[in-house]
Amino acid sequence: MCSQHFIVIGMTDAQEVWFPPQVRAAIAAGRVFSGGKRHHEIVSPLLPEGALWIDITVPLDAVFARYAGHPEVVVFASGDPLFFGFANTIRRKLPDAELTVFPAFNSLQLLAHRMLLPYADMRAVSLTGRPWEAFDRALIEGEKLLGVLTDRQKTPAMIARRMLDYGYENYRMTVGECLGNEEEEQVGSFSVAKAAEAEFAFPNCLILEQTSLRPHPFGLPERDFELLDDRVNMITKMPIRLLTLSQLDLARRRSFWDVGFCTGSVSIEARLQFPQLTVTSFEIREAGRELMEKNARKFGAPGIDVHIGDFLEADLGGLSAPDAVFIGGHGGRLADMLRRIDEVLLPGGVIVFNAVSDQSQELFREGVAAIGRHITGEMHVTVDAFNPIVIQRAE
Repeated sequence: MCSQHFIVIGMTDAQEVWFPPQVRAAIAAGRVFSGGKRHHEIVSPLLPEGALWIDITVPLDAVFARYAGHPEVVVFASGDPLFFGFANTIRRKLPDAELTVFPAFNSLQLLAHRMLLPYADMRAVSLTGRPWEAFDRALIEGEKLLGVLTDRQKTPAMIARRMLDYGYENYRMTVGECLGNEEEEQVGSFSVAKAAEAEFAFPNCLILEQTSLRPHPFGLPERDFELLDDRVNMITKMPIRLLTLSQLDLARRRSFWDVGFCTGSVSIEARLQFPQLTVTSFEIREAGRELMEKNARKFGAPGIDVHIGDFLEADLGGLSAPDAVFIGGHGGRLADMLRRIDEVLLPGGVIVFNAVSDQSQELFREGVAAIGRHITGEMHVTVDAFNPIVIQRAE
């Protein structure tokens, strides 16, 4: 059992801090303290003589190595340490450690207070050292009130530019700079376009308020897609696309691979209808890269992980292993492709293939049998004057 005790004290950026008696007593009794450089500057007058200070810097493993051997560490953190904060890091790295937390208002709460904004229904995401995934999902789901924690790379201006790139201009952005610092604090509201051109002092955070609804159709018309050489037959038609996604059962999946995406229609539809998914898309033709980029931006589908090149030679290490795969193109190597997919498909995963001929239908059956899986569904569909399609599902 770990015998360490961490006392984690939340604070704002106010240059003169007020702590309740219980916190002051913990500081007075402490011997080992930790926090960011900014925290040290503010609280150093309160620390007892001879105190040891450990800066929190990356890599964090080095910081925790310095914590080792100290039975008690008093840590200063920003805002509420349990709100995307350092207390969560302690719990993850030292799950047996004893933890006492004294929270302050987090920066998004402070910004909401400055705006006189009721924030009970606000969804919060953090981009502080994190990928775009949670933010993209919130946009796709049409979140009405969204609070965002930023960092020095993912700034309000960069966030606004990403929103413009994918057509999410239907928000008002309010940015709080240096909140709690009486001399430097600034709060301003902007259109997304204006925020994309502005510069903001760090630290900052922002709140997005939806100003209008963005269209979110169930099913994207194929006529609206950028096509490969204007070849209308090179896109999965909307009814077939929606039935294909239903066979993949994406509502309960975590990671979806689209192999041979061509225009990107299946990937984009999956991303918009099931934004909880990690979507990874493969296409052998270089032209697919531009098609996917244009179509994803047009329909507001950020966050699709695109890979160009031969799928059978691709480095699949490090990618999110799939529990659902759609094969949109196989170049005559369907059996090889199924074997490659079988190597990475998670237990309980599903593979769906749309056969356009009796020959391709039989090739899929044979390939599925060769990897020890079974056909669990075949759906025969005809749309308008196009050739019949057989949607095959293997598990």
